[in-house]
Amino acid sequence: MDRSSGVLMAMSSLPSPYGIGTMGREAYAFVDFLKAAGQTYWQLLPLGPTGYGDSPYSPFSTFAGNPYYIDLDTLVRERLLRREELSGIDWGSDPEKVDYGAIFDSRFKVLRLAFARGRVILKEELAAFRKENAAWLENYALYMAVKAHFGMKSWLDWPEADIRRHKPEAVKKYGELLAGDVDFYVFTQFLFFRQWEKLRAYAHGKGIRFIGDLPIYVALDSADVWSAPEFFQLDEAGVPAEVAGVPPDDFTEDGQLWGNPLYNWEAMAADGYGWWIRRVEGAKKLYDVIRIDHFRGFESYWAVPYGETTAKNGHWKPGPGMGLVGVLSNWFHDLHFIAEDLGYVTPEVKKLLADSGLPGMKILLFAFDPAADSDYAPHNSVRNSVCYIGTHDNDTVKGWLKATDRKTLNYAKKYMHITPDEGWCWGLIRTGMGMSAALFVSQMQDILELGPESRMNTPGSVGGNWCWRMRPGAADRKLAARLRRYTETYRRLN
Repeated sequence: MDRSSGVLMAMSSLPSPYGIGTMGREAYAFVDFLKAAGQTYWQLLPLGPTGYGDSPYSPFSTFAGNPYYIDLDTLVRERLLRREELSGIDWGSDPEKVDYGAIFDSRFKVLRLAFARGRVILKEELAAFRKENAAWLENYALYMAVKAHFGMKSWLDWPEADIRRHKPEAVKKYGELLAGDVDFYVFTQFLFFRQWEKLRAYAHGKGIRFIGDLPIYVALDSADVWSAPEFFQLDEAGVPAEVAGVPPDDFTEDGQLWGNPLYNWEAMAADGYGWWIRRVEGAKKLYDVIRIDHFRGFESYWAVPYGETTAKNGHWKPGPGMGLVGVLSNWFHDLHFIAEDLGYVTPEVKKLLADSGLPGMKILLFAFDPAADSDYAPHNSVRNSVCYIGTHDNDTVKGWLKATDRKTLNYAKKYMHITPDEGWCWGLIRTGMGMSAALFVSQMQDILELGPESRMNTPGSVGGNWCWRMRPGAADRKLAARLRRYTETYRRLN
């Protein structure tokens, strides 16, 4: 990876008149902003369809795109919608927050209007898309149709055992019974990928590439687990004996109980890790660089008994190690990976990272312990790494300032030569830009110098996450010029 820089900004955080960011005009404008600012990468959060809790890290499918991101103005221009059909709809009242409840209630009603027209107008293109993506698309569309049929309940709570267990006869039965709804969910994916491919081509034409997260786990309530239970640690009823999480640490007294089903690594290895190869192939359709979330889980993972209310009572179990990492690296030799090696990092995790050859991550907000020489400190940085001020799980710089003790702040201020004129946010951007790490990424919230109210996610908390949105016009020419000056100074301009 060449020396470069980028910006972390969720698709959902873009301005939009429809309550959530989309792949429309503002997405193209953000690409233009990145180009003007001398950036090389736009890092996104996962783009999958979100469910309970609204987390992009627990989508209904690891392959599908989120219908919320389909741009409605584009559908008007394509005559799939009429302008008046978008008026008088409640998309949420706060331009700086996503109201997922309002979006859920409104978005699919509008998309069904587009479906009624588009299934005829775009019949041939739709058929070609369906054939090309049949390996994952049919399961996803049927899963969503059955889920809607049963009141959006998790597949574990569907009243009929055979469809819960993905029996061929039941799949055929419900495919016929719910054919119209299945077609609708296929259509939403057609629209998503049609718009994504156009946006990605535009970005590539401007020299902008996409970094995307590949969550290590998938949601229990997903088409992935429902359609391939043999690759997960589940009993005959589909209930996991243990679920994913991380143990208590300095930030979370109870640890983090994620609740995702754990993989049956023996079954996956016996299949040559084909499930993972297919998964990365799907991600490759979206991203140019893939950040493997919770990379340390490939070395060993924290397993928590199902039904526990915290992650305290879990235990470590061995992961696939280089058995899987080597397969992915060799299979996708033309694809860049980033290893999210944060959390409880042991010598064994460090060895796996070294053996893989993948760049790990350095977080500047963790770098300034006045009592210890942190691995994250700028003077300890190495080229084969990616530096972040903070990730989506960290507070903004201004939030960090409020939560950090005076001794640490005094040390950090002295280390980075923070001045009142430059300020903390841009002082950290300057410091990260100057590090030897090949890639530096800053959150858009910190470029805008926003406070803790714009934090994207607080791990271990429920509600209020994944909501921040940027105000229209915030990413202006003046801001782009300032970021470009830092990028040029530290030789990250490509």
